[in-house]
This record gives sequence, C-alpha cells and structure tokens, in this order.
Amino acid sequence: MKRRTNETTDSKGKYHRLKRTSDDGFNDLQFKGPPEKVPYKAITLACVLFIFGFLLILIGSLLLSGHINAEYSDRTWPLLILGSLMFIPGSYHVYIAYKAWKGAEGYSFDDIPEFDD
Repeated sequence: MKRRTNETTDSKGKYHRLKRTSDDGFNDLQFKGPPEKVPYKAITLACVLFIFGFLLILIGSLLLSGHINAEYSDRTWPLLILGSLMFIPGSYHVYIAYKAWKGAEGYSFDDIPEFDD
C-alpha cells in the first residue's frame, strides 16, 4: 500500500514539496457547534429541589432550636436530613444553570443532566 505524503516525484525520481495555498478547503463555520440546548425540565426540577430543600431545612432548624413548639420532636432530624438531600443537588444545579445563563467561562448547559422523553 502506498503511503500518501505532501511530496511528489518528477520524471527523474526527485521529490518536490507541493506548493501550499492559502485556501485549505475549510470554512470556519464547519467547526462551530450547534447552539446550546437548554434543559428546561432539569432546571425546573433543580429549582423545586432547591426551594423544598431550603424549606425543610428551615422548618427542621426552627423545630430543633425550639422556635416552633414540636409535639413530636422525633421528626426534626428526618426533616433536616431530607432537606439536605434535596437542597445540595438542587443548589448545585441551579448555580450551574445561572452561570451558564450568564455566559461565564467554563459553565455550560451541557453540564446539567437532561431528561429524555
């Protein structure tokens, strides 16, 4: 199998470099990616997790501190734990969505997992 190079031979067998032209056949638009697709469902879910997680942590903290009189004080820790489990991923994805929306370098909507229908 012959190997392709940038050189050609003349009738005497000597190699000559091909002349390089300024037009290499590429267009800058070839390398431009498609526009970013915004995952609205995932951002909505992240906002819901963020808000409900914050509310559960707030209620659990008020129960723990005694500002809300709790008839059943054994429900305080589950509220705090469940609120934390909802708040942490919700706030993380809301932050990424905000930074991607603002156009900050290093943040993209592709970093947010998308739900397939």
